[in-house]
Amino acid sequence: MADRGYIGEQHPQLSALDRCTRCGLCEQACPTYRLEHYEPDSPRGRIFLMKEVAEGRAAVDANLAEHLYRCLGCRACETACPSSVPFGELLEDGRYQVELHGELDPKRWGWRTFRHLAFETVLPSRTLFTIAMLPAQIVQQLPPLRALRFLFPRRSLLRKALSMIPPASTAGGAVKAGTVIEAEGTRRARVGLFTGCVMDALFAGVHAATARVLARNGCDVVVPSGQWCCGALNVHAGERRHATEMARVNLAAFADPTLDAIVVNSAGCGAMLKGYASLLDGDAQAQRFAERVKDASEFLFELGLRQGLGPVYERATYQDACHLAHGQGIRQAPRALLVQIPGLKFVELPNADRCCGAAGVYNLTQPDRSAAILEEKVRDIEATGAQSVVTTNPGCAMQLQAGLAERRLQTRVCHLIEMLDRSYRSGP
Repeated sequence: MADRGYIGEQHPQLSALDRCTRCGLCEQACPTYRLEHYEPDSPRGRIFLMKEVAEGRAAVDANLAEHLYRCLGCRACETACPSSVPFGELLEDGRYQVELHGELDPKRWGWRTFRHLAFETVLPSRTLFTIAMLPAQIVQQLPPLRALRFLFPRRSLLRKALSMIPPASTAGGAVKAGTVIEAEGTRRARVGLFTGCVMDALFAGVHAATARVLARNGCDVVVPSGQWCCGALNVHAGERRHATEMARVNLAAFADPTLDAIVVNSAGCGAMLKGYASLLDGDAQAQRFAERVKDASEFLFELGLRQGLGPVYERATYQDACHLAHGQGIRQAPRALLVQIPGLKFVELPNADRCCGAAGVYNLTQPDRSAAILEEKVRDIEATGAQSVVTTNPGCAMQLQAGLAERRLQTRVCHLIEMLDRSYRSGP
């Protein structure tokens, strides 16, 4: 990735920064501004700081780093912005500039160490990532171990981590790399299934459910071997070198020209995969790849669900994943699919498109702010009286699960595809 550390009129993002008219409509959409009521922790405040650097009036420093990393990257400001400022792209570029400048401040040592271990060492290595996921997978398979969380203080990271580990799927099944799940009935499409890293390690049941629902709807489902992490967590942390390498790996894995679409069941991964052309500086192969990427809800909504859905007698609500609603602009499709399930009583969640506070690793690096945002979300979920809260992103699912567990609420967290799979399995 080329060094984008330009200053002045040649700065590649200056025209995007100039789109901001400082109207302030973004501020009430911004979770950190609602919490802090502090201008530098609003979208337009962060844009002002980045523009000062871009125009050569300020340096990349610890103050810029602090306010850029306080942002969740939820992109709600993009939805609110009448000038279509691409804030998510600006934020990622700004963090990249910050990390190019090294330590900046001794207080950032802890973050820099975590960043190096997580995004430059573990995630790029399948072996190290597999080892890192083993403790969580053991807890997942042995539910009584979750009770260990009560040994730790309420706001401790270990307690939060144990609360976040998703339960093992009750529906069973798994998808294996290099396999093809054949369509049921008349074939309507041939699709590739993106499995990623965290989804594959902790949400294997969601992948299995996705394959079953796609096959039930007439799709041959190809699970390419060789695919790996989408690189989203790296890019959010200002790390582009390994993210670019991982993107190249995925381009090669999904090079099969017979695939009608590349289906993704993680909103964050989908937004990243659709942005590969930008990450790879307009690469033509990346552009063709991005054009085939579809969120699972988006693909099934456009394809149209086949008959055979059975009843699910439950009250359910839906939490918009930020990178689906704001990042990809997909809001209608998940709701339209849910209301087709017989017996399901769907109730809208107040402030459904507000961030839950997960935001990649934000709940680990900014635990107090994340907890305050999560408390708002849990109160809204409780007000619906829902038995299940449906979402489309692993980070959201784990964050919501932890928040509901701390409040000792019995509301279940599930993926949209799991709800559809459950309906098909209860059907004729």
